[in-house]
Amino acid sequence: MRGTPGAAPLALVIIGGGAAGLSLADCLVRHDRRGADGGPRFDITLVEAPEGPLRPAPRTWCFWDDGPGAYEEAVTAQWSRLRITGPDGESVEAAPAPLRYRMLRSTAFEQLVHARLAAHPRARVLRATVRHVRGRTDGRPGARVHAEDPTGRPLALDARYVFDSRPSARPPLARTALLQHFRGWFVRTDRPRFDQGTADLMDFRVPQPAHGLAFGYVLPLAPDRALVEYTEFSRHPLTVPAYERALRAYTGEVLGLGGLTVEDVEQGAVPMTDGRFPRRTTSAHVHIGTAGGATRPATGYTFAAVQRQSRAIAEALGRPGAPHRPAPAPAPHRRRDLAMDAVLLRALDTGRVDGPRFFTDLFRRTPAAQVLRFLDGASTPLEGLRIGLRCPVGPMLRSAVELPLLPRRTAPGARPAHP
Repeated sequence: MRGTPGAAPLALVIIGGGAAGLSLADCLVRHDRRGADGGPRFDITLVEAPEGPLRPAPRTWCFWDDGPGAYEEAVTAQWSRLRITGPDGESVEAAPAPLRYRMLRSTAFEQLVHARLAAHPRARVLRATVRHVRGRTDGRPGARVHAEDPTGRPLALDARYVFDSRPSARPPLARTALLQHFRGWFVRTDRPRFDQGTADLMDFRVPQPAHGLAFGYVLPLAPDRALVEYTEFSRHPLTVPAYERALRAYTGEVLGLGGLTVEDVEQGAVPMTDGRFPRRTTSAHVHIGTAGGATRPATGYTFAAVQRQSRAIAEALGRPGAPHRPAPAPAPHRRRDLAMDAVLLRALDTGRVDGPRFFTDLFRRTPAAQVLRFLDGASTPLEGLRIGLRCPVGPMLRSAVELPLLPRRTAPGARPAHP
């Protein structure tokens, strides 16, 4: 369609206003160079859930990068130093320059992207509840999104391509299926308690569960304010009272914060699984974000992979002839990274690898920037090999050998989180 005078913009519908949907919509706007007739090449409709139970609560996304990025205006805080603390209280501190750990709050991110969409002549945000996606009924290629507006009135949206971030009704079949589940307090202390320059990425000075691992997570926002989370890698989430007991113990007995006020709370769960998330339903209907496999199986990090996925989609749609090809459905992670993650998940799930020791030793024995590139899926093959050789070889080898022999099953109670 590039260079075709008078060509109609490519109609795109994006379902979901989380990190994946917002990132893709924003990336499309930023890649939408004008056509030969001076008009935009994309017609973008971002469908977000109306106020109610389907609309996710405000939440936090974290990532690392090496410089100012596309979302600089929405960055809440950043840290140049990281700390990992083992169960014995011994810490590993690292300054992974030029990388920095950065936080985005979903409310600020949403406001930024909505403002950019409002400045695009053919982009809009629609509040509606999507019921299903089907083929078009007029014989043209594409898909039709069936939805309801906030009053319950039926809506139908036709598009050449639909990018869908809604979680699947059931998780994919997997050999290993864990959850990274957490609850966090935004706290204000009665006196300065936090070093604003250092983020506690994993603090294992908490009681470890019988299965999986647990850690504290502290992101200082000011000398007297921080996000403090209790996180587990295990098969099932906890009850709210259980999370609250763990947070009270961590903030009081481990961190010794003294008097504090809880100003806000966040809670969530993301899949840690070697299940294969289908990225394509039809040639016109593609899954993105967590629903499309963007969550890194061994760490739960999603935001950086969502950015790679969004850029790849935008670039593919900007090439000549895009409307005549199936919708782009790029893989958010490399096969070798997924293979290594599958082995680690199996080793953690069976208890062959001591999780707290594994992660503490990983940062102790490897330059932090190299570890972060690996966790982000940006390491070179040589860096990946070096990290693999620093892992517990025996348990990892045993897990790797048995993986092909294990059946893939549905994990009871496991549900992917909204991206």
